[in-house]
Amino acid sequence: MALMPVADALSAVLAGAKPLPEEMVALDAAYHRTLSRDIAARRTQPPLAMSAMDGYAVRAEDASDLSARLKVIGEVAAGRPFERTVGAGEAVRIFTGGVIPAGADAVIIQEDTRVDGDHISITEAAATGRHIRPAGVDFREGDVLLAAGDRLSDRALSLAAAMNYPELPVRRRPRVAVLATGDELVTPGSSPGPGQIVYSNGYALRALARAEGAETVDLGIAGDTVAATSAGIRQARDSGADILVTIGGASVGDHDLVKRSLEAEGVQMAFWQIAMRPGKPMMHGRLGAMRVIGLPGNPVSSYVCAFLFLVPLIRALSGRKATQHVRESALLGRALAANDQREDYLRARLEEREDGTLIATPVTQQDSSLLGNLAAARALVIRPPFAPAAAEGAACEILMLPE
Repeated sequence: MALMPVADALSAVLAGAKPLPEEMVALDAAYHRTLSRDIAARRTQPPLAMSAMDGYAVRAEDASDLSARLKVIGEVAAGRPFERTVGAGEAVRIFTGGVIPAGADAVIIQEDTRVDGDHISITEAAATGRHIRPAGVDFREGDVLLAAGDRLSDRALSLAAAMNYPELPVRRRPRVAVLATGDELVTPGSSPGPGQIVYSNGYALRALARAEGAETVDLGIAGDTVAATSAGIRQARDSGADILVTIGGASVGDHDLVKRSLEAEGVQMAFWQIAMRPGKPMMHGRLGAMRVIGLPGNPVSSYVCAFLFLVPLIRALSGRKATQHVRESALLGRALAANDQREDYLRARLEEREDGTLIATPVTQQDSSLLGNLAAARALVIRPPFAPAAAEGAACEILMLPE
């Protein structure tokens, strides 16, 4: 079987991936959710001209030179406007956030005044508009400030609140079910027997999915039988999973039963084996509305494939504007040999020079079982198929790994 290029495999995974349905959630529940509609301001901010400082609201023409002496006729605090109009030779004590009273067009800060009973003199001349926030300087009613496909940051939630939204329309979170396979796997904290290993892949994959906004379901570890694996697949389907991620059992050994089990449950396979390293035996298919990504069992292969394929799929189902990882430029920290027909994703350490140049140094041991190197890596260096040998300092492309 010919190996599928990485770009073609990603296109197959994302084919027909449309945003999930909309739901309304309260602001406090909307962090890192994806907006399903554009959001326009319901009010103007600020609604009226307001003071940016503590001081005195005045007519600039009355306080244009240092000989001015003004009578204080009242006070303005935030939320308590002054009802009268400021006339010639008058001033109103005002605090930050107070509405500028009619007639006034400038604020003299309190540090630039001297108080003498009910009058003030000034030590700096006023200027029209100084220390005043005009009405609508932040936004106006009807302004579209948050767009469909935006992932809501903490700052965006503050903006939505100021726009007078108690809740927001967002896409439903994708539901990702994770099923590990293998008689050799035991859970952390166990005492592995002969030939057994501690199961680790699922913890990274579920964390990766949650960081992208998905809900996760842990289906545990299925033994190396078609019956056990098929039961896990049915459990994922019955749980309403949008994506089933299987781990292990994806290669060609007699005990690698995932592909057989998926097909036995009616999964239509889109591809099996891709031209990349690590991760050649990755699979993809669909069971009705549920998408299936079959990951290799080696932890580095599993993580890199999930980063490259699962993350964009979650983003697409979430309705995000940008689904693909952004490639960045760097310089190699060590020389690399010529590449073969597979696209390489090399774990690399990363340094930044004073001028901002990134230096990506692939670790020397790229074995797909080495979790220590994966945990220490900050980026993946991309080596295209048949790339020639590259010297230290040569330009390369990288993908930044999540912090």
